[in-house]
Amino acid sequence: MEVEDLGQHISRRFNEDLEHVRSDVLRMGGLVEAQFDDAIKSLAEGDSALGLRVAEDDYKINRMEVSIDEQCSRILAMRSPAAGDLRLVLAIIKAITDLERIGDEAEKIAVLSSRLASVERPSTNYRELRNLARHVKQMLRGTLDAFARLDAKQAIKVVKMDDVVDEEYESIYRQGVTFMMEDPRTITRVMDTTWVARSLERIGDHCKNICEYVMFMVYGKDLRHTALENIEAEFAEAQEGREQNS
Repeated sequence: MEVEDLGQHISRRFNEDLEHVRSDVLRMGGLVEAQFDDAIKSLAEGDSALGLRVAEDDYKINRMEVSIDEQCSRILAMRSPAAGDLRLVLAIIKAITDLERIGDEAEKIAVLSSRLASVERPSTNYRELRNLARHVKQMLRGTLDAFARLDAKQAIKVVKMDDVVDEEYESIYRQGVTFMMEDPRTITRVMDTTWVARSLERIGDHCKNICEYVMFMVYGKDLRHTALENIEAEFAEAQEGREQNS
């Protein structure tokens, strides 16, 4: 076998390994999204059985995280990736941790929803929570799309949405404190709904983290703990550099 042919064979197998692990991450993301949808459906419809089923299925997400992590470790050990390939593997390792934690938050929401199903529902039917959940759902969907297409522009859009989620969470928290002061009989229910809101806010944070990993994959810059306006400036600079090199 010619050395050139061997190199091409190794490169092809390497690409297949990378594509396989990326596909597994997207499948894990799809499962996380489905768990999230069912948890919110359990809350909206007062379906205790659905909430418990979501909680019981969390092990599937945990199992996928372990499998993907093992694949990434094997790639690092056997392929010694560099440059963009190394960034991809490192970003995947970080992203699956955040996806697993989104699954954990969905599990918490499902358990709380199951508990809330047994108490009297407020006249608003948890409208504020459902509105917050809708925004978080948009963040999660946008995050998975950005990862699938390695779209840094889409990732920035998702990061911007996190401010709206934070504001809605703070509003629900303040409203809950007011309700508990006015009617102590609502304390248990309001505490549970506040924890649901907190889990939704945390999911938004995890989506933001994953989008930062996407920008790291695309541009090779670590933008964690960076102000939004600085992220946009970095993005514009990197985009200009790519256009000049093309």
